[in-house]
Amino acid sequence: MKTCIRPLLIVLALIAGARHLQGQVTNLGIVPAGNQSVLFWPASATNSVLQSTTNLGLPNWVTVSNAIPVTAVAVSNTSPAMFFRLFNTNPPGMALIAAGPFTMGDALDGESDAMPTLSITVSAFYMDTNLVSYSQWQSVYNWATNAGYGFDHAGSGKAANHPVQSVGWYDAVKWCNARSQQAGLIPVYYTDTGLTQVYTNGDVAITNVNWSANGYRLPTEAEWEKAARGGLTGQRFPLGDIISETNANYSGDTTDYSYDLGPDGNNAVGTSSGYPYTTPVGYFAPNGYGLYDMAGNVSDWCWDWYGTPYGQPTTTNPTGPATGSLRVVRGGNWGALAYALSCAARGGANQNTGANYIGFRCVKGL
Repeated sequence: MKTCIRPLLIVLALIAGARHLQGQVTNLGIVPAGNQSVLFWPASATNSVLQSTTNLGLPNWVTVSNAIPVTAVAVSNTSPAMFFRLFNTNPPGMALIAAGPFTMGDALDGESDAMPTLSITVSAFYMDTNLVSYSQWQSVYNWATNAGYGFDHAGSGKAANHPVQSVGWYDAVKWCNARSQQAGLIPVYYTDTGLTQVYTNGDVAITNVNWSANGYRLPTEAEWEKAARGGLTGQRFPLGDIISETNANYSGDTTDYSYDLGPDGNNAVGTSSGYPYTTPVGYFAPNGYGLYDMAGNVSDWCWDWYGTPYGQPTTTNPTGPATGSLRVVRGGNWGALAYALSCAARGGANQNTGANYIGFRCVKGL
């Protein structure tokens, strides 16, 4: 990513630009370009925006709207002096998934659920870098039950840092609303068309959604798949075309799946601490967007009704079929075989199912 600034600002821009990215200090860099200077930073800093101000004493930082990836923007040498910084816009524990198109589905293995492939465009959104842990679930759940919420399942977890599981789709949706209200954000899900009655109780058909609210919600199926791919194109899994139990929690079967490097059977990290064979959230390496467990551990509830094929009525910000009998689950789980962990693999489950292999993570709008 780069933009152009006046040469006299080189030192100030470097000082103002230092920030932390995944545990390392990332600086703005500057190189001369004729009578201009190019300000740049790592493309991996996807959760940052370039901001500028004209006064460091009383700074009013504003986003540089014409700073576009791999595009130089000329700034005249007669322009007023400005100072620049990279600013991390992410809510804590979330990663920014940039807007844009991606190819949904694949034809690699002939799975009917994953075809036909579609070019889908989604708006930018934030996603939890980790599955909702049992301790995180309990914190919001306890607040919610004291605030009048009712859940079908209390949720389970093998340990505080393992993913919550045995929660239904209704539970996850209500938990998202509770997390929003606890944080002082606008909830997403309502029981009335006027969007005034926050969904807090019962197993009711939720059709009233405030998609522009700043609160937490379940990802759509399209959002989930784009996030799972981590910026890769045409690959089976979040980390590439093959998978092994060193980078995901699943049940290996090297005989039937050439892209499975195993070893065979359940992951030893999961079995070592007892049944169910979940592993701590964030135990394995993240994908290119910094997201953990997008393949394996527990499956993720998504917003959409399950349809075959995808059932997307639109190719821009699709939200799935209008009706259905099952809700989409994605990502495979600790007991699944490798094929079920691919980015395009799909499944469905009853909304009130509380299984020890299904959990979830949240997203929120910008």
